[in-house]
Amino acid sequence: MANRVVIVTGGSRGIGRAVALACAARGDQVLIGYASNSAAADDTCAAIAAAGGIASAVRCDLADERDVLALFKAADQLGPLGALVNNAGIVAPTSRLEQMSAQRLERMFAVNVIGSMLCAREAVRRMSTRHGGAGGVIVNISSVAAKLGSPNTYIDYAASKGAIDSFTIGLGHEVAAEGIRVVAVRPGLIDTDIHASGGDPDRARRLATHVPMQRVGTVTEIANAVVWLLSDQASYITSTIIDVSGGR
Repeated sequence: MANRVVIVTGGSRGIGRAVALACAARGDQVLIGYASNSAAADDTCAAIAAAGGIASAVRCDLADERDVLALFKAADQLGPLGALVNNAGIVAPTSRLEQMSAQRLERMFAVNVIGSMLCAREAVRRMSTRHGGAGGVIVNISSVAAKLGSPNTYIDYAASKGAIDSFTIGLGHEVAAEGIRVVAVRPGLIDTDIHASGGDPDRARRLATHVPMQRVGTVTEIANAVVWLLSDQASYITSTIIDVSGGR
């Protein structure tokens, strides 16, 4: 029996898929937002259904406020919103700043920062006791890149995740007395295909020796941290950022 509705943006692949599967396994009704790969979204929903869970998917470009509103309207049809996982994010090909166009920077921040903030806004409007809600949790997926800066790789992505860190702290304080916890997870080098979208599919494995634990992380390890933060076991944690990075 589903015990709450959870939205997972970017839930069709990688970390988002692992989070969606883990939430469904705990009884949550999952709504996946995906950018374009409907086959991957359908596959994730089918995997959840096969395990006895409940999931559905909605196409959503986080850079388009209309899509964000449509995603949350779809969630309203399922029941009261209990949690949001702001997982969706993009990287662009490895580059130095002087080679980056304004269009690249605008797209990066439109998806990674503004899109996440719009999703959180809609979640607060539904979950805050100030608005008649029953409370809830927002988990933002950041990156250790926010601390490292990612020079000569993608400082625009790193900067966008630095913004997510600041946003997590500020929003957490803003809604702490309204039944909403806001936390973030900063993954380190994780074995996902986001590296391929940055033009360097072997990046995680190549840099594994830079990790104190001498290995890359798995999407399941990130999902485990997210699910714990979403649970009542983390009931006194807000405005906090947790590194899941093998010490990197």
